[in-house]
Amino acid sequence: MEDKVILEAKNLKKYYRRGSEIVKALNGVDFKIKEGEIVSIVGPSGSGKTTLMNLIGCLDRATSGSLKIGSINITSLDEVDLVKIRRGNIGFVFQRFYLIPTLTVRENLELPLIFAKKKIIAKEILDILKEVRLEDKAEIPVKYLSGGDKQRTGIARALVNNPKILIADEPTGRLEARVGMQILELFLRLSKKGLAVFIATHDLELAQATQRIIHLQDGRIITKEKSDLYY
Repeated sequence: MEDKVILEAKNLKKYYRRGSEIVKALNGVDFKIKEGEIVSIVGPSGSGKTTLMNLIGCLDRATSGSLKIGSINITSLDEVDLVKIRRGNIGFVFQRFYLIPTLTVRENLELPLIFAKKKIIAKEILDILKEVRLEDKAEIPVKYLSGGDKQRTGIARALVNNPKILIADEPTGRLEARVGMQILELFLRLSKKGLAVFIATHDLELAQATQRIIHLQDGRIITKEKSDLYY
């Protein structure tokens, strides 16, 4: 059976007005991402990466075109519906972690569930911690963790709502190269369990280790290539 397409953009555009100028942050973007696929997006500053990540993450709306998550075209949804789609389908991982340092690893994972008014199930939290190999650090305040373990906590937090898509914005940018590759290996394990992983990065070594690389420049995709180094 053909792999299910979980994310699809068709002629996706996002324009901003800056004074009398129209800024074409995205100017006709087309791509598909399937379940279990890990894809990186690269490009210089101002290429449109952040804009695209915001659209995929339901944090902003496109000017025109189509962006589907599963079978739902999210481009015309209002803010209330976008929040529902975001909470039910998207997990976010950030370069700066954005954890609560005085809370424990476990408590940081529970926060999204509290905000979403979902029941906290201890076994599910433990299973996620095992997935990221932090089960022995569940009760340690985040401020005492290494950078790599903070990012693992961030990834675990992104998984608690059982997302279909994981969006990672420069996830290894603050980490040593060796630790960064360990984080990539974690993403690869998660993708092989069916999670679609979308990584924005300036790290070409990281990008080469993903299945596909999308190159953005001036709001357009200039190349899409399969990586020969994917493992």
